[in-house]
Amino acid sequence: MTHTWVKSSYSSQDGGNCLEWAPTHAKVHGIVPIRDSKRPTGPTLAVSPEAWQRLVEVARRADA
Repeated sequence: MTHTWVKSSYSSQDGGNCLEWAPTHAKVHGIVPIRDSKRPTGPTLAVSPEAWQRLVEVARRADA
């Protein structure tokens, strides 16, 4: 299945550490695929929406 990947808003444009996720897949299937944007053909990690939300919350706190 082909996903439409979205780069994390915490990712920089200079090619640093970037995560991408597939929100449409998450909405339809209830599982959030995540990948390293530097390795688009590499492995993906699939997490629950709750785990994804916790990861986003941790990133927001670290940014503050």
